[in-house]
Amino acid sequence: MSRFLDLLLTSAAESPRGMTTGEPREPVRRTWAEVHAVARRMAADLAGNGLTPGTSVAVLAGEPALIAPAAQGIWLAGGSVTMLHQPTPRTDLAEWAADTVKVLDMIGAGLVLLGPPFDPLADVLTERGITVRPIAELGEGIAEGPALPDVPHSEDDIALLQLTSGSTAEPKAVRITHRNLYANLTAMVQASELRVDRDVMVSWLPLFHDMGMVGFMTVPMAVGLELVTVTPADFLGRPLLWADLISRYGGTVTAAPNFAYAVLGRQLGRAEDGSLDLSTLRFALNGAEPIDPDAVASFTDAGARFGLRAECVVAAYGMAETALGVSFAPIETGLRVDIIDAEALEAEKRAVPASGDRPARRFPLLGPPLPGLSARVVGEDGRVLGDREVGGIQLRGEAVTPGYLTVDGPLATQDADGWLDTGDQGYLADGIVVVCGRLKDVIIMGGRNIYPTDIERAAGEVDGVRAGNAVAVRLDAGSGVGASKRESFLVAVESRRAGDAEAESLIRKEVTAKVFSAIGARPARVEVLAPGSLPKTPSGKLRRAATKDLLDSRPE
Repeated sequence: MSRFLDLLLTSAAESPRGMTTGEPREPVRRTWAEVHAVARRMAADLAGNGLTPGTSVAVLAGEPALIAPAAQGIWLAGGSVTMLHQPTPRTDLAEWAADTVKVLDMIGAGLVLLGPPFDPLADVLTERGITVRPIAELGEGIAEGPALPDVPHSEDDIALLQLTSGSTAEPKAVRITHRNLYANLTAMVQASELRVDRDVMVSWLPLFHDMGMVGFMTVPMAVGLELVTVTPADFLGRPLLWADLISRYGGTVTAAPNFAYAVLGRQLGRAEDGSLDLSTLRFALNGAEPIDPDAVASFTDAGARFGLRAECVVAAYGMAETALGVSFAPIETGLRVDIIDAEALEAEKRAVPASGDRPARRFPLLGPPLPGLSARVVGEDGRVLGDREVGGIQLRGEAVTPGYLTVDGPLATQDADGWLDTGDQGYLADGIVVVCGRLKDVIIMGGRNIYPTDIERAAGEVDGVRAGNAVAVRLDAGSGVGASKRESFLVAVESRRAGDAEAESLIRKEVTAKVFSAIGARPARVEVLAPGSLPKTPSGKLRRAATKDLLDSRPE
């Protein structure tokens, strides 16, 4: 049996802790032993109905109460779990179904387990020859306490096939083995100093994303932590619910992408004095997208009157290719920022500490690599770079995936020495990881390396621009919309004032001014779009390449 499953079974047998779901309407708590009892029946059902070891099972559901035992049941039966991207109210179901069929073919899934609120999609899938079973019916008629399926579980078996956040038209799945999962989850437990007997995790994160599925479902289920979990729709419908759950349940551990802390900060600013108690929160991980120090400050400042300590914020770096975590900042230190000379960064690719009145850039310090992971920075010529030299970040360790599944077949991720190229550009500062941006997104102008996040943050400061909905798009020299003889960039922002010619003109001028003030360069063009126009991944990240395609199709 793999170390991951052995850990999971031990927690099921020994831990009195469990998960609470159904907030805020009908909260229900089940111990991990109760979850495991349901999972055993599901595993027996799956094995009895022909699931063979190594088969991928896809899951399309939103309720954590169903997903937890289903995932565990699949693992116990020897299968791997793939959480499908979920359609939204704006999704074209025909396109979604076509993309989903492509994904299922790619991963070789023999079955889709379907649960609320996606039950109505059963016909859409079965019409395309896909075998569908309702999760709620899995295990029905199976006697209590069935024997576990007699299947081998090796360290190199696939536990998760995590779909990446890129285009669904060109899907790719990260192969996460039992070895990878065990190595990463135990490293995260160690780095975060999780206290199994006392910590309470609170989450609204989507379970089709690695931060939710691994960090706030698999980790607590495997090690026996108390978990309170709701759906993303619950959070988006009432963001203050997140803080309310931390307050009522004494939450100590939570996580979210940067935008969510900005949203919660605004909500806390309007909350009544004494209505919340956030003093128990000791570990608030910020990851999955670039961290904005101003957004973090707005969250901690607004939460201070409810007992929130700024030291609880943990800046993190992660990716599906390591199951989840890459590096965590040390706990109880809060967000620390590296302030570096902008000109040395852009012209010399060196992270020199800023001094005087020279232009500066701020990057969060993301902590050392997690236990068992090594990080290095490599130049374009393949040379391993030194401290504070900027280049491509590479990783090596037991948590690193052996490869991807793509529509064209398997794709290895590691070089001959086991190093994974992350595609991120950054540097190491005394062993601390700092990420500057995605290498493919860096804009080069006049020999300078300009990072889209600097442009996007500046554009987001303009009145009328929707928070978190500004995208900077690189234009290669002599190609694309507004082509010129050198590389340039466009900026697209969403605004509720889109369609008002006078308001759009003012926003374009102010965005141009703000961006020029921040980076010393002007965008070739600024587009003001209606809310909901910017392409996003299923997990909510803005897609720069797809935004460029959208702008290419619009008249100048």
